[in-house]
Amino acid sequence: MAAAMKTTLLVMAAMAILGTASAATYNVGEPAGEWGFGINYGSWASSKQFIPGDSIVFKYSPQAHDVLEVSKADYDSCSAASPMTTLKTGNDIVALPATGTRYFICGIAGHCSAGMKVTIDVVSASSPSTPSSPAPASGPSASNSPPPLSPSAATSVRVTASLGLVVLLAGLMA
Repeated sequence: MAAAMKTTLLVMAAMAILGTASAATYNVGEPAGEWGFGINYGSWASSKQFIPGDSIVFKYSPQAHDVLEVSKADYDSCSAASPMTTLKTGNDIVALPATGTRYFICGIAGHCSAGMKVTIDVVSASSPSTPSSPAPASGPSASNSPPPLSPSAATSVRVTASLGLVVLLAGLMA
């Protein structure tokens, strides 16, 4: 009975740890990692798998840029007239707590139409690890977009944390 209780407690602890270990933080536009011009945000976002619990960070000069979360219609038209959220610190962390699509633009005149816009698709953690269809490229350099980047360091952290937990639990059960 004691062994069964120990096993049950270990499994419950593993589930709790795995739930928190899988959260990742992505710097928007990495490896450059700065919200600015000259980055194909469509390619960047399509090379990532965002899941609930992840966060994205917009790093930029607050004198030069800002970040607006907008509706799809405002994203498509680059309209900054009715943002849902306005961020202006230059180091803005946006939590991604649930599945769904979120739209972000720079609200400074002309910046969105110059490519400073990104769509973030948050998918279930049980979805395939590679996006099935890349997000459409945006901005003036969309036709010259580079191939998708390899998975970010955040994905490696997820795998490493999970493997470390498995090894720890195996040692405790021995």
